[in-house]
Amino acid sequence: MTDFAAVLLAGGRGSRMGGVHKPALVVAGSTLLDRCVQAVADASPVVVVGPATATARPVLWTREDPPGGGPVAGLAAGLALIGDASTVAVLATDLAGVTANTVARLRAAVRADGAVLDDGHTQWLIGVWRADSLRRVLLKDPAGASLRSVLGALDYAPVTAEPGETVDVDTPADLAKVASQHPHR
Repeated sequence: MTDFAAVLLAGGRGSRMGGVHKPALVVAGSTLLDRCVQAVADASPVVVVGPATATARPVLWTREDPPGGGPVAGLAAGLALIGDASTVAVLATDLAGVTANTVARLRAAVRADGAVLDDGHTQWLIGVWRADSLRRVLLKDPAGASLRSVLGALDYAPVTAEPGETVDVDTPADLAKVASQHPHR
């Protein structure tokens, strides 16, 4: 355990990808999930909220309650397993452009409650937060709540996104575009 943990949200249905489990999609030789795990390499524990799948590094697995209950329910489930870490990265696992540098910049920018990547829009699924602040605003019944309504109440620093950092993979066209920009090494 460290003072820095990560909660990776992998519970989406992937409906725009034909029901494919997006975290298992491969870009440049790594799954999207493993790319996120690599981005939080110095976090311990790393908690993945969603159906268990193979990872290059051991992680803790949990599910949101109810399964499919949305990102706030996933965040609540993940926070329950981070122990006494004081800060936590919260990332979606369909992100192709988030790197260790992204997470380091967010960690350095944390003020009051946290820091969130911003590309002209607040990217609620790319942030680093004080764990106590997250626990303070989590709803008793988080299923179906929006991250913006919960996290937007916190005092966070916006961190300007670098080109490509906020790219996510929601459709087959997104995957094809990302794959062409990140050829297999």
